[in-house]
Amino acid sequence: MNTLQTLFSDQDLIAEINSQSRRKKLAREEVLIVPGNEVVFVPIVLNGVLRIIREDDEGREVFLYHLYPSQACAMAINCCQSGMKSMVKAVAEDETEVLLIPVNLIDQLFKYREWKTFINQTYSSRFAELIEVIDLIAFNNLDKKILNYLEKKKEALDTAIIPITHQQIAAELNTHREAVSRLLRSMERKGIVKLGRNTIELL
Repeated sequence: MNTLQTLFSDQDLIAEINSQSRRKKLAREEVLIVPGNEVVFVPIVLNGVLRIIREDDEGREVFLYHLYPSQACAMAINCCQSGMKSMVKAVAEDETEVLLIPVNLIDQLFKYREWKTFINQTYSSRFAELIEVIDLIAFNNLDKKILNYLEKKKEALDTAIIPITHQQIAAELNTHREAVSRLLRSMERKGIVKLGRNTIELL
């Protein structure tokens, strides 16, 4: 059963989405959209995982959440409905396939009850994840942020051995590489992680 049939039972809704949308395959770390882009589609993940990142004008990044199969980007939905440009970067965590629904179709689909439910659930899920991010930023130390980030990566990649550099972690957590490296070495001494060449294993 394909993703749309998993999400929806209304065959008219599925047919309308399929007739006007297109599929796109992304390689690992390929960028789908960046801040400032005009939002011309809303992606639904079919296979793989998308990483959603907030990036400021100076290129500093903060990881927000992952999108898994059957999930859509609430930020893209919000931007297309309000006519705003993208406020986030979407990057393929691994080989990923997405369904790109054109923005002019989004409002038309609200005539279907299942689509309304899907959009409301999307907003609810992403809002909860953003609250978690805010809590991490406001209330936790950097070591907890790093561990949370690595656990999210492990879940997205489905492997405990994560191919990533200290600089990549620093960039996406908007901090200094030296601080990340120091804390990772401390976490290694505590038996939480095992550091390799451009890899980190969660133990």
